[in-house]
Amino acid sequence: QMQLVESGGGLVQAGGSLKVSCAASGSIARIGSMAWYRQAPGKERELVARIINSGSTNYADSVKGRFSISRDNAKNTVDLQMNSLKPEDTANYYCNAGIWSSLDYVWREYWGQGTQVTVSS
Repeated sequence: QMQLVESGGGLVQAGGSLKVSCAASGSIARIGSMAWYRQAPGKERELVARIINSGSTNYADSVKGRFSISRDNAKNTVDLQMNSLKPEDTANYYCNAGIWSSLDYVWREYWGQGTQVTVSS
């Protein structure tokens, strides 16, 4: 059973920093892109940052220069370092990954359960 498990959310004051992490586990042959999405109450889920195998990244305009995504291919993990946090960054943050199973080598998309990030003003 493939799983993505997030950790590291919490409460931080505006201007502060926080890191959220995600670990993939299961019958993994290969992981393609890994990403972080977020969803605030009453809003649609939006892409925050994505990183592919080569290390190439892309970010939402709202977080460029403040957030940094990184991955460890050996450990099947992806981190999101969030600096200069703003109250509008408050949301549930979800890990996302495209994974080829070692059982059938079929690509599927997986989501974590989410971790809450709250930024107080």
